[in-house]
Amino acid sequence: MCLWVVWPVCALLYDLRLRHAERIPAQGGVLLVANHVSVLDPLACAMLVYDAGRVPRFLAKHAVFTGLAGTILRSAGQIPVYRGTSAAQSSMNAAEEALAAGEVVVIYPEGSVTRDPDWWPMEPRTGVARLALTTDAVVVPLAQWGPQRVHDYHAKKLHLRLRTRADYLVGEPVDLSDLRAEARSGGPLSSRLLHQTTDRLMGQVRAQLGEVRGTTPPAAIHPRPGRTPGDLPGAAGAA
Repeated sequence: MCLWVVWPVCALLYDLRLRHAERIPAQGGVLLVANHVSVLDPLACAMLVYDAGRVPRFLAKHAVFTGLAGTILRSAGQIPVYRGTSAAQSSMNAAEEALAAGEVVVIYPEGSVTRDPDWWPMEPRTGVARLALTTDAVVVPLAQWGPQRVHDYHAKKLHLRLRTRADYLVGEPVDLSDLRAEARSGGPLSSRLLHQTTDRLMGQVRAQLGEVRGTTPPAAIHPRPGRTPGDLPGAAGAA
């Protein structure tokens, strides 16, 4: 059903420009780490993963898992995220099980569409680091640019244009061997290690996005909603 609906819609909405989709391994667990520029970018991202011969499973806010849409999403194997609740760990467990089973899990570390006025990735959460450090999945960074031209989250406007260009650059798998060795040496995951891992992953995503956009990412990282610049734990250089 998703193929019958999503594929034609995406083909009409986007003129996808895919670079290095072959970097997504043909088999085995893959954690695909992407920036988030539009509520519609998962559609294009799903097409990218499917074109690479894999079936994506997304970690998404539990709020979208309601009604008919929720039934479809659950049936398609998507994973609801219950942030700040007792069910939050179940989301991580489901993602870990999917990666262990050799599936592709797509995660947006920012947690929601970036609030950066120039669409650079905002401050990420550390859930991506927990998955990267506690599993053996190949971790692949993905930069996406263009879906915000179809749905502008900042202006809350939908611009229905045919074949809007959307650029996707898949990076080389990120080497996390040193951080994984530290994480598996015993003891709980420290805040420092989680932030260091998250910064390394999102630093690569930012660099790739800069390549796609043909410009250098800014040094400052925009805060998540509800935070102020003074609350930030680090900057882009920490990656």
